[in-house]
Amino acid sequence: MNGPSVPPVATARASSTMVAGPSWPVILHHDGLVLRPLRARDAGRWAELRTANRDWTGPWDSTLPPGSGEEPLDFPRLVRRYRRLGRGGSTLGWALALSEDGRTGARALGRAPMIGQVTVAGITRGAAQLASIGYWVDERHAGRGHTPRAVAMAADFCFDVVGLHRLEICIRPENGPSHRVVAKLGWRYEGLRPRYLHIAGHWCDHDVYVRTAEERPPHGELARLLSASRRATPLTSHDGEP
Repeated sequence: MNGPSVPPVATARASSTMVAGPSWPVILHHDGLVLRPLRARDAGRWAELRTANRDWTGPWDSTLPPGSGEEPLDFPRLVRRYRRLGRGGSTLGWALALSEDGRTGARALGRAPMIGQVTVAGITRGAAQLASIGYWVDERHAGRGHTPRAVAMAADFCFDVVGLHRLEICIRPENGPSHRVVAKLGWRYEGLRPRYLHIAGHWCDHDVYVRTAEERPPHGELARLLSASRRATPLTSHDGEP
Protein backbone atom coordinates (compact mmCIF):
# COMPACT_ATOMS: atom_id res chain seq x y z
CA MET A 1 0.00 0.00 0.00
CA ASN A 2 1.40 3.37 -0.94
CA GLY A 3 1.65 5.87 1.90
CA PRO A 4 0.73 9.55 1.77
CA SER A 5 3.26 12.15 0.62
CA VAL A 6 3.58 13.41 4.20
CA PRO A 7 4.03 10.44 6.53
CA PRO A 8 1.54 9.93 9.36
CA VAL A 9 3.00 10.59 12.79
CA ALA A 10 2.69 8.12 15.65
CA THR A 11 3.33 9.49 19.12
CA ALA A 12 4.52 7.03 21.77
CA ARG A 13 3.28 7.92 25.24
CA ALA A 14 5.11 6.57 28.28
CA SER A 15 1.79 5.52 29.82
CA SER A 16 0.47 3.58 26.83
CA THR A 17 1.35 1.70 23.66
CA MET A 18 1.95 3.43 20.36
CA VAL A 19 -0.76 4.51 17.96
CA ALA A 20 -0.02 4.99 14.25
CA GLY A 21 -1.46 4.64 10.79
CA PRO A 22 -1.02 1.28 9.09
CA SER A 23 0.73 2.32 5.87
CA TRP A 24 4.34 3.15 5.05
CA PRO A 25 5.90 5.69 5.34
CA VAL A 26 5.41 6.20 9.07
CA ILE A 27 7.16 8.49 11.56
CA LEU A 28 7.34 7.59 15.25
CA HIS A 29 8.50 9.99 17.93
CA HIS A 30 8.83 10.27 21.66
CA ASP A 31 10.35 13.11 23.67
CA GLY A 32 12.67 14.30 20.89
CA LEU A 33 13.64 10.85 19.61
CA VAL A 34 12.43 10.17 16.07
CA LEU A 35 12.12 7.15 13.81
CA ARG A 36 11.53 8.38 10.28
CA PRO A 37 12.07 6.95 6.79
CA LEU A 38 15.49 7.34 5.23
CA ARG A 39 15.45 10.03 2.52
CA ALA A 40 17.75 10.81 -0.40
CA ARG A 41 18.80 14.04 1.30
CA ASP A 42 20.32 11.97 4.14
CA ALA A 43 23.13 10.84 1.82
CA GLY A 44 25.78 13.23 3.12
CA ARG A 45 24.94 12.68 6.77
CA TRP A 46 24.75 8.89 6.30
CA ALA A 47 28.19 8.82 4.63
CA GLU A 48 29.68 10.98 7.40
CA LEU A 49 28.25 8.72 10.10
CA ARG A 50 29.38 5.51 8.45
CA THR A 51 32.90 6.87 7.95
CA ALA A 52 33.18 8.25 11.49
CA ASN A 53 31.87 5.00 12.99
CA ARG A 54 33.84 2.51 10.88
CA ASP A 55 35.65 1.07 13.90
CA TRP A 56 32.51 1.27 16.09
CA THR A 57 30.04 -0.51 13.79
CA GLY A 58 32.30 -2.19 11.21
CA PRO A 59 32.91 -5.42 13.17
CA TRP A 60 29.13 -6.00 13.28
CA ASP A 61 28.14 -4.96 9.74
CA SER A 62 26.55 -7.57 7.50
CA THR A 63 28.37 -8.50 4.30
CA LEU A 64 27.50 -10.39 1.13
CA PRO A 65 29.00 -13.89 0.97
CA PRO A 66 30.79 -15.01 -2.21
CA GLY A 67 28.37 -16.34 -4.77
CA SER A 68 25.38 -14.43 -3.41
CA GLY A 69 24.75 -12.88 -6.81
CA GLU A 70 24.08 -9.51 -5.18
CA GLU A 71 26.03 -6.28 -5.14
CA PRO A 72 26.42 -3.86 -2.22
CA LEU A 73 23.91 -1.01 -2.45
CA ASP A 74 24.96 2.61 -2.62
CA PHE A 75 22.86 5.02 -0.58
CA PRO A 76 20.37 6.09 -3.30
CA ARG A 77 19.60 2.46 -4.11
CA LEU A 78 19.35 1.65 -0.41
CA VAL A 79 16.74 4.38 0.06
CA ARG A 80 14.77 3.17 -2.96
CA ARG A 81 14.93 -0.41 -1.70
CA TYR A 82 13.68 0.54 1.76
CA ARG A 83 10.87 2.56 0.21
CA ARG A 84 9.80 -0.35 -2.00
CA LEU A 85 10.03 -2.95 0.76
CA GLY A 86 8.28 -0.66 3.23
CA ARG A 87 5.33 -0.19 0.93
CA GLY A 88 5.33 -3.92 0.31
CA GLY A 89 5.25 -4.62 4.04
CA SER A 90 8.42 -6.73 4.31
CA THR A 91 10.90 -4.21 5.80
CA LEU A 92 10.63 -1.01 7.86
CA GLY A 93 13.83 0.98 7.36
CA TRP A 94 13.99 3.95 9.72
CA ALA A 95 16.56 6.63 10.31
CA LEU A 96 17.09 7.14 14.03
CA ALA A 97 17.07 10.91 14.51
CA LEU A 98 16.91 13.65 17.13
CA SER A 99 14.45 16.53 16.93
CA GLU A 100 16.37 19.60 18.03
CA ASP A 101 13.71 22.31 17.81
CA GLY A 102 10.81 20.69 19.67
CA ARG A 103 8.47 20.75 16.67
CA THR A 104 6.40 17.60 16.22
CA GLY A 105 4.81 18.05 12.81
CA ALA A 106 5.48 15.42 10.16
CA ARG A 107 7.55 17.75 7.97
CA ALA A 108 9.73 18.93 10.86
CA LEU A 109 10.29 15.40 12.16
CA GLY A 110 11.08 14.22 8.63
CA ARG A 111 14.02 16.64 8.61
CA ALA A 112 15.38 15.68 12.05
CA PRO A 113 19.14 14.96 11.85
CA MET A 114 19.87 11.25 11.80
CA ILE A 115 22.20 9.63 14.33
CA GLY A 116 21.73 5.98 13.35
CA GLN A 117 19.27 3.44 11.97
CA VAL A 118 16.65 0.98 13.17
CA THR A 119 15.49 -1.66 10.70
CA VAL A 120 12.69 -4.18 11.05
CA ALA A 121 13.53 -6.81 8.45
CA GLY A 122 12.22 -10.15 7.28
CA ILE A 123 8.60 -9.42 8.12
CA THR A 124 6.91 -12.78 7.60
CA ARG A 125 3.18 -13.28 7.47
CA GLY A 126 1.12 -16.46 7.36
CA ALA A 127 1.55 -18.80 10.30
CA ALA A 128 4.76 -17.10 11.51
CA GLN A 129 3.96 -13.36 11.92
CA LEU A 130 7.54 -12.51 12.86
CA ALA A 131 10.40 -10.13 12.10
CA SER A 132 13.93 -9.24 13.18
CA ILE A 133 15.10 -5.85 14.50
CA GLY A 134 18.57 -4.46 13.83
CA TYR A 135 20.09 -1.14 14.87
CA TRP A 136 23.19 1.03 15.05
CA VAL A 137 23.88 4.46 16.52
CA ASP A 138 26.62 7.04 16.16
CA GLU A 139 29.24 6.41 18.85
CA ARG A 140 29.04 10.07 19.86
CA HIS A 141 25.38 9.49 20.81
CA ALA A 142 25.87 6.06 22.41
CA GLY A 143 25.23 5.46 26.08
CA ARG A 144 22.38 7.97 26.30
CA GLY A 145 19.49 5.50 26.12
CA HIS A 146 18.52 6.43 22.56
CA THR A 147 18.86 2.92 21.12
CA PRO A 148 16.78 0.99 23.70
CA ARG A 149 14.06 3.63 23.45
CA ALA A 150 14.07 3.53 19.64
CA VAL A 151 13.89 -0.27 19.59
CA ALA A 152 11.03 -0.17 22.10
CA MET A 153 9.17 2.31 19.87
CA ALA A 154 9.70 0.10 16.82
CA ALA A 155 8.64 -3.03 18.71
CA ASP A 156 5.42 -1.40 19.96
CA PHE A 157 4.60 -0.38 16.39
CA CYS A 158 5.24 -3.93 15.15
CA PHE A 159 3.02 -5.50 17.77
CA ASP A 160 0.23 -2.93 17.90
CA VAL A 161 -0.02 -1.77 14.28
CA VAL A 162 1.68 -4.34 12.07
CA GLY A 163 0.18 -7.14 14.15
CA LEU A 164 3.26 -9.34 14.52
CA HIS A 165 3.47 -12.13 17.05
CA ARG A 166 7.24 -12.53 17.46
CA LEU A 167 10.24 -10.20 17.25
CA GLU A 168 13.89 -11.22 17.33
CA ILE A 169 17.15 -9.35 17.94
CA CYS A 170 20.21 -11.33 16.86
CA ILE A 171 23.58 -10.20 18.23
CA ARG A 172 27.15 -11.40 17.90
CA PRO A 173 28.25 -12.85 21.27
CA GLU A 174 31.22 -10.45 21.30
CA ASN A 175 29.06 -7.33 20.90
CA GLY A 176 28.77 -6.26 24.52
CA PRO A 177 27.08 -2.87 23.96
CA SER A 178 24.27 -4.43 21.91
CA HIS A 179 23.76 -7.05 24.59
CA ARG A 180 23.25 -4.23 27.08
CA VAL A 181 20.51 -2.81 24.85
CA VAL A 182 18.47 -6.02 25.05
CA ALA A 183 19.22 -6.30 28.76
CA LYS A 184 17.58 -2.90 29.27
CA LEU A 185 14.64 -4.05 27.17
CA GLY A 186 14.29 -7.27 29.16
CA TRP A 187 13.90 -9.59 26.18
CA ARG A 188 14.20 -13.33 26.64
CA TYR A 189 17.42 -15.06 25.61
CA GLU A 190 16.49 -17.98 23.38
CA GLY A 191 19.89 -19.41 22.53
CA LEU A 192 22.81 -19.44 20.12
CA ARG A 193 22.20 -19.62 16.37
CA PRO A 194 25.42 -21.06 14.87
CA ARG A 195 26.88 -19.45 11.72
CA TYR A 196 23.66 -17.50 11.28
CA LEU A 197 24.71 -14.36 9.35
CA HIS A 198 27.60 -13.26 7.16
CA ILE A 199 29.28 -10.48 9.17
CA ALA A 200 32.49 -8.64 8.32
CA GLY A 201 33.38 -11.33 5.78
CA HIS A 202 32.60 -14.45 7.83
CA TRP A 203 29.66 -16.65 8.78
CA CYS A 204 29.13 -15.82 12.45
CA ASP A 205 27.24 -17.21 15.43
CA HIS A 206 24.54 -15.00 16.94
CA ASP A 207 22.77 -14.87 20.27
CA VAL A 208 19.01 -14.66 19.77
CA TYR A 209 16.76 -12.54 21.99
CA VAL A 210 13.00 -12.77 21.60
CA ARG A 211 9.78 -11.05 22.55
CA THR A 212 6.43 -12.63 21.68
CA ALA A 213 3.02 -11.03 21.96
CA GLU A 214 2.30 -13.14 25.04
CA GLU A 215 5.48 -11.92 26.73
CA ARG A 216 4.88 -8.21 26.18
CA PRO A 217 4.63 -5.88 29.16
CA PRO A 218 1.04 -4.84 29.91
CA HIS A 219 1.50 -1.27 28.64
CA GLY A 220 4.03 -1.97 25.92
CA GLU A 221 7.79 -1.94 25.47
CA LEU A 222 8.34 1.80 25.76
CA ALA A 223 6.29 2.16 28.92
CA ARG A 224 8.17 -0.74 30.55
CA LEU A 225 11.55 0.70 29.57
CA LEU A 226 10.82 4.16 30.91
CA SER A 227 9.32 2.77 34.10
CA ALA A 228 12.38 0.58 34.69
CA SER A 229 14.71 3.53 34.09
CA ARG A 230 12.92 5.56 36.76
CA ARG A 231 13.13 2.75 39.31
CA ALA A 232 16.78 1.86 38.71
CA THR A 233 19.95 3.59 37.63
CA PRO A 234 19.62 6.25 34.93
CA LEU A 235 18.96 4.97 31.41
CA THR A 236 21.86 7.10 30.22
CA SER A 237 24.62 4.93 31.67
CA HIS A 238 27.73 5.20 29.53
CA ASP A 239 27.92 1.68 28.16
CA GLY A 240 27.46 2.34 24.45
CA GLU A 241 25.03 0.96 21.88
CA PRO A 242 26.33 0.14 18.40
